[in-house]
Amino acid sequence: MKVKVCGMRDSGNIQALISVAPDFIGFIFYDKSPRFVGEDLDENLLKAIPQRIKKVGVFVNTSPDFILRTMKKYNLQYAQLHGTETPDVCRNLRNRGVSIIKAFSVDDSFNFSMVNNYKPSCDFFLFDAKGESYGGNGTAFDWKILNRYDNDKPFFISGGIGLNNIDELENLKHLKVYGVDLNSKVELEPGVKDIEQIRAIIQKFKPEDEEVIA
Repeated sequence: MKVKVCGMRDSGNIQALISVAPDFIGFIFYDKSPRFVGEDLDENLLKAIPQRIKKVGVFVNTSPDFILRTMKKYNLQYAQLHGTETPDVCRNLRNRGVSIIKAFSVDDSFNFSMVNNYKPSCDFFLFDAKGESYGGNGTAFDWKILNRYDNDKPFFISGGIGLNNIDELENLKHLKVYGVDLNSKVELEPGVKDIEQIRAIIQKFKPEDEEVIA
């Protein structure tokens, strides 16, 4: 199980997070998010992040050109599309060399057949709890809903995940859950993460012969 930590922006907090070695770090380039990176994201720090940690830019209904410029500027490996982007948008970016994580907001009425057209143009899906905002709502959806998914494309699970419910993911081990996406439930304040909570979650998923870097 991979661990993705999203909504980072503070340089000191990013450096502390690197020390516990998550698999993915996410940066939000959506100006209506309370975790928006703003203008102060340290370009050199991001470029110095070890290659074993993949960097993800999170975008919401923005232009492909902006996504491409941003990915190049910060040397990002994935674009997470967290809005209502169409399969054509994903295909356009994929054809231009971008690796895609497509996010979907899920509730009891979610129709999983609508993801089928996205499959050829995405590397991963991300299923998040539907809320008032595009992510970061701090609530979990009923994970049993994922049993309706055809399990074809590996996916991240997101929304209200923290130490209090992480063990419940064991109930989904028959599905292609590639990773967990941590955000608001492991925060001290928007954009600032509790590194010790994250360390504890990472240690739950790392094989016993692997050590988290202190």
